[in-house]
Amino acid sequence: MDALDRLAEPGLDLLRRVDRLIAAGVPEGHRVWPLLRRMQVLPGDAVRGFLDLHPAPLAHAGHAVRRLVRGYDDVSAALTDSVLWSGPAATAYGQQRAALLRHLDEGPDSLVGRLESTAGYADALADWVEGSRLALARTLADVLRSAEAVAVVAATATDPATRPGPVGPGVADAAEIAARVLAVLCVAYDGAETLLRQWAPSLAETAWRPPMDGRPHYDQPTRVGW
Repeated sequence: MDALDRLAEPGLDLLRRVDRLIAAGVPEGHRVWPLLRRMQVLPGDAVRGFLDLHPAPLAHAGHAVRRLVRGYDDVSAALTDSVLWSGPAATAYGQQRAALLRHLDEGPDSLVGRLESTAGYADALADWVEGSRLALARTLADVLRSAEAVAVVAATATDPATRPGPVGPGVADAAEIAARVLAVLCVAYDGAETLLRQWAPSLAETAWRPPMDGRPHYDQPTRVGW
């Protein structure tokens, strides 16, 4: 259990109140508007969805992918054994063997290279989740002890079903809390998109390139990774 898990119950209770207040309307020109348009979700729902993200499964996935590399190492070792025969067939075999060794483990575009990239991407995502959860926890801790939180609780204490208008009690305070929560989530999702752009070239399909023997060949994509 991390800081976000510990703050989840009081944080979601406050955000349920915030959602109820801003669902009726938000003051015109408030900074929460562009955040609501971008996220397309109220802050309570946004946080509930983020609570399901944990770094441990991603870190475990990275370790599991790296364990697969040993199997490729064993195959590569078997292919490096010299053959005790000669002639055209042995030459053709040698060419195919060399091509397969390159495909298995030679550079970032090989199968092992793609596995290592996939594991690295899983590690990077795990770090992103951990950092984003910490940032969200800090924001929730700040808003829970803020004057705006006191105003929101007071505005929703008498009749939880009441839907005040845009200028009603607590609405501006709720909008301010919503803006702070959605802003940190926007930063988090920007980070995820940046990671995907950075890692995408290393996660692309790798292609089998057989040795050229005078006949035309066509690259055959091979999926590896997830």
